[in-house]
Amino acid sequence: MNKKEEAELINSVEAGEWSSVADLTSMKERLMKAASETALKDYRINVRISKRDVEALKTKALEEGIPCQTLVTSILHKYVTGRIIEKKEKTSA
Repeated sequence: MNKKEEAELINSVEAGEWSSVADLTSMKERLMKAASETALKDYRINVRISKRDVEALKTKALEEGIPCQTLVTSILHKYVTGRIIEKKEKTSA
C-alpha cells in the first residue's frame, strides 16, 4: 500500500465510512469458506492471447503487486460470477 492509499484509508475511517461487523466469528467463517473455494484451482486451460494484451496484463499485475496469473484468474472469476459486466458501446443514431 502506498502513502496515497494509506491516507485515503485513514480519511475514510475518520469520516465514519466503516462499521463493525455484528457477528465477527460468523463473518470470518463465511469469508474463509469463500476464500478456500475461490482458491481451489483444479483445472488448467491454455489460451492464445495477443502480445499487447499480455504486456498490458503484466503491467496491471505489477501495479497491483500480484502475479499475472493471479490477476487473470481473478478477472475471469469476477466475470463469470457477474461482478464484472461488459460495457455496452453507445451507437450513434
